Amino acid sequence: MTAIEPGRVVAVVGTGTMGQGIAQVALVAGHPVRLYDAVPGRAEQAATTLAGRLDRLVEKGRLDAVTRDAARARLHPARDLAELADAALVVEAVLEELAVKRELFAALEDIVADDCLLATNTSSLSVTAVAGALRHPGRFLGLHFFNPAPLLPLVEVVSGFATDETAAERAHATALAWGKTPVRCADTPGFIVNRVARPFYAEALRVYEERAAEPATIDAVLRECGGFRMGPFELTDLIGQDVNEAVTRSVWESFFQDPKFTPSLAQRRLVESGRLGRKAGRGWYAYGEDATPQAAAHTAGPEKAPASVVVRGELFAADALPGLIEEAGIGVTREEDAVPGYPGWIELSDGTRLFLADGSAADDAGMPVIHFDLALDYREATRIALAPAAHVAEAALKEAVGLFQALGKDVSVIGDIPGMIVTRTVAMLVDFALDAAARRVAAPEDIDLAMRLGVNYPRGPLDWGDRLGARWALDTLEALHEEYPTGRYAPSQALRRLAAAQEDDAS
Repeated sequence: MTAIEPGRVVAVVGTGTMGQGIAQVALVAGHPVRLYDAVPGRAEQAATTLAGRLDRLVEKGRLDAVTRDAARARLHPARDLAELADAALVVEAVLEELAVKRELFAALEDIVADDCLLATNTSSLSVTAVAGALRHPGRFLGLHFFNPAPLLPLVEVVSGFATDETAAERAHATALAWGKTPVRCADTPGFIVNRVARPFYAEALRVYEERAAEPATIDAVLRECGGFRMGPFELTDLIGQDVNEAVTRSVWESFFQDPKFTPSLAQRRLVESGRLGRKAGRGWYAYGEDATPQAAAHTAGPEKAPASVVVRGELFAADALPGLIEEAGIGVTREEDAVPGYPGWIELSDGTRLFLADGSAADDAGMPVIHFDLALDYREATRIALAPAAHVAEAALKEAVGLFQALGKDVSVIGDIPGMIVTRTVAMLVDFALDAAARRVAAPEDIDLAMRLGVNYPRGPLDWGDRLGARWALDTLEALHEEYPTGRYAPSQALRRLAAAQEDDAS
């Protein structure tokens, strides 16, 4: 299926940040663009703003003056919907209110030609529901751009219940021709990114609500140990707490209040207090010239490393650690007396055991145990989180801190919370992605691509799951489910089946 030809008109309805961004993408791709807004004068203001953006692109050397001038000549504000009659594509970016969108598209259907594609940029409403009142819903679909639209490459091409395959293919080809990376997906709550990404925010909020760590520490661990570009608290401040909370609530309600998607009371209180993030000058953190300095992540003071440790059994996802410990000049004695197939541990001089976090609490072991968190790459990680059981001796905890400091890591000691921070987050992301793939929300490769491009994850969650193994994710979630028997952590059938299949292949 061919893309919409560059010479044909693209109309954008709604001239806020997203509408202007989408219009800029279409303009630079060579389309005449018509801007419409229901508020008088807004379209003209948006056109002026867009012209200024094009000027800045020229100043930065990202656009030449001839191309800029041609793009500005193709940009036209519209004062009436009737001026969109010759559009080949109309993209809507108005209020996230179903009634408003349905009324708009019903009016457009009487104006545009039969071959005009109609698209909504909604991030949280059902594409099928928006199209429900149309006489010809086959040409209607979702084109979900990510903010800022001119910079972020991902576009989710969402097929509603009645969307024609030819319409989806044409929209996909058009987004590709615009230099974007489109992914096809079904009309499910949250589509790909906003569905699969929920645990990234939710698990951090749960750790905070249980007072195991403060936002700055949680953010630092997920960045510097987990490899994520931004922590969830700083990211939601950037997105807007009201926006992020509204998407969470919409997805939760759309899934009939499934406990896996339960919103956070802590975030609700933040929104109610008006602390909406950067745009309000205060969210989880304070912003602006007069803001008080942000609290730093908890980082343990320097401690002496042990002269030697014992590594018993296999460390699986943490199997790089013994080599790193040896490289740091610490003696390593390897013993194989752990149960084969079960996680081993690092043993300190007093017998305290360091286990990779597994979804249980350290206290559950009934012996002196310290959990350490999952890292994207233990060599490259610059921070490690430790969670000691209540009866771990202070000297043993200091020795564990010194051990990881000798490897060049900052160390954050957090409360003994099941699954710690990175472990529980990654296990949930893997499970959500597997469930989405099994339900054919999107192709597995598109799910991973969407998560890497849409929210800058260091790995696609399905790839991450392949590296860690389905059994690791299943065991982690089953342990969390035992700790919190609410259904939130109940492993999906897709994860259970994959773990069983992998075990059959290995036998």
